[in-house]
Amino acid sequence: MPRLHLHLLSDSTGETLEMLAKAALAQFEGSEVVRHFWPMVRSQQHLDRIMGEIGANPGLVFFTLANAEIRVKLEERCRVLGLPVVPVLDAAVEALEAALGQPPKARSGSQHTMDAAYFGRVDAIHYTIAHDDGVGWENWEEADIVLAGVSRSSKTPTSIYLANRGYKVANVPVVVESPPPPVLYGLKHPLVIGLTTAPERLVQVRRNRLLALGQAPETDYVDSEQVTREIQYARRMFADNDWPVIDVTRRSIEETAAAIINLYNAFMVAREGATQ
Repeated sequence: MPRLHLHLLSDSTGETLEMLAKAALAQFEGSEVVRHFWPMVRSQQHLDRIMGEIGANPGLVFFTLANAEIRVKLEERCRVLGLPVVPVLDAAVEALEAALGQPPKARSGSQHTMDAAYFGRVDAIHYTIAHDDGVGWENWEEADIVLAGVSRSSKTPTSIYLANRGYKVANVPVVVESPPPPVLYGLKHPLVIGLTTAPERLVQVRRNRLLALGQAPETDYVDSEQVTREIQYARRMFADNDWPVIDVTRRSIEETAAAIINLYNAFMVAREGATQ
């Protein structure tokens, strides 16, 4: 299969463009795509520097650029190079313009305005980092979501991903020899969710982690029987407390986070219904 160079140009952080590209690429498993990420493109000079790299690695160009002069220049340069160029948000903006009956405001990075939602995400990130791996149990009641699971069950990366979506998340390691603080079982405000995975997959992940750290790969930490007991212990804990459970074995961080958000939304709807 041929290699494709995919260039992503944005006049802001590029987060939206990157997510769109990732979602589209998920439809093409096994394809070899080299992504080149170019955020904060807000001047002709910056574009000129980027075009040199695009010319050296020709491929497909996706962009989200509000500045008319820069986007026209990009389209002209790509046309000269014979490269396809795609304004990925244009169709959505044009549909909204027609439906709302008003022209869009061409402001670079306007979706990232420092409004209340922005500061809410910052607060969520600070909270989540401060409550990683069982730390800060005194403040778990302030969380929106608490994730519980054995070591290497994707608790931390999932928590950080959710924090970037604006959710305050604490995560708690489930260790047979060291039960979590009793406060975990009496939380009222947050939704507690258990993360589990297949034992053989967990052994593989843990062994890779030990190798990356330069440690001995054969310990109880990766013993299949020990790992199976850990997971069984965690599952019993989740069942005893009637916590929803997500199996992360075949899920990406994004897929796990999406499932968590769905559970949280249903949890909030049920809570609102109970108070009415």
